[in-house]
Amino acid sequence: MPTFAFPNEFRQMQFAAMDVNRRAQGDALELCGFGPIESDYRVISTGPHWRLREYADAHASGRPSVLIVPAPIKRPYIWDLAPSVSAVRHCLGHRFRVYLLEWTPASDDVQSIGVGEYAKDAISECVARVTDETQGRAPFLVGHSLGGTLAAIFCAIEQSVRGLVLLGAPLCFAPASSPFRDELLSLFTQIPPETKIVPGSLLSQVSALASPDTFLWARLKATAFSLFDPPAFEINARIERWLLDEVPLPGRLVAEIVQFLYREDRFCRGALPIGGRTVGPSTVRTPILAIVNSADAIAPLGAVKPFLDAAPADETRIIEFPGERGIGIQHLAFLAGPWVYAHIWPEIFSWLEARD
Repeated sequence: MPTFAFPNEFRQMQFAAMDVNRRAQGDALELCGFGPIESDYRVISTGPHWRLREYADAHASGRPSVLIVPAPIKRPYIWDLAPSVSAVRHCLGHRFRVYLLEWTPASDDVQSIGVGEYAKDAISECVARVTDETQGRAPFLVGHSLGGTLAAIFCAIEQSVRGLVLLGAPLCFAPASSPFRDELLSLFTQIPPETKIVPGSLLSQVSALASPDTFLWARLKATAFSLFDPPAFEINARIERWLLDEVPLPGRLVAEIVQFLYREDRFCRGALPIGGRTVGPSTVRTPILAIVNSADAIAPLGAVKPFLDAAPADETRIIEFPGERGIGIQHLAFLAGPWVYAHIWPEIFSWLEARD
């Protein structure tokens, strides 16, 4: 596989223009009726690169709360795509108070923030605010993909939440821990330190080159088969709209994710420096439930289990399922798969309620 040379400033401007073009394609899909159908919410707190949403539910007073931590890549409405496939609605339906940490697109004034500002500062402020909103009851954290990784890093720093649910969240980045990790590092060169903002389209292209089966061929195959299944076609069309909704990220954040996590595996080795501390599995004592899709090339069992085995948490549990039929990108099945909502999410709610 050829090496992907990180683009110079001019090429990055071209990728930024591609972001605009891809978002326009997404808007066209939305005009065709395939946009997100989000639940009502209000913004109760803001930071330099985030907003905290609270979802409306008049019957949730006194109930436990969940704080959702999405991946910083793309928009958070993958958690609330449509009424039939919405983690937000499922949590509300089980009478949880629901909060969501929304990462805002990178701009010139936040170009130099990294993993510490995301995993430590932002999540800490949101956990504190949710705890205040719920009369001192600490929330559960629920994170997907790199959002789950950031949530786990937070739990390695602070012991201020009731539990941690990880959905397809890679924690171990040793060689052969995941097919995506190995291909990505064979492809991706070092990110120049002068890189200020990384366009979302650049990350999408690198991901597709690293795992074309995940991000291209499986999507096309699922779309073709869903032509004869209207509900599946609608879900895949809404996912396509989400995939086109590109978000730029701070250059430092991307550089640290690639170097500290993917290349050097510092978090699983217990050598990740955050806020003057070095953290890893030995500093995590929060109960953890990890959901693993064995068909997911990004966060298979090998990218999760070694970390949990090394954690001294009072309780860790892994639920593994064999994939979701009809979903093009298996890494999104946790949030967009009807079978997962029928069979896996009830187990998640049972785990949460048992620890309330």
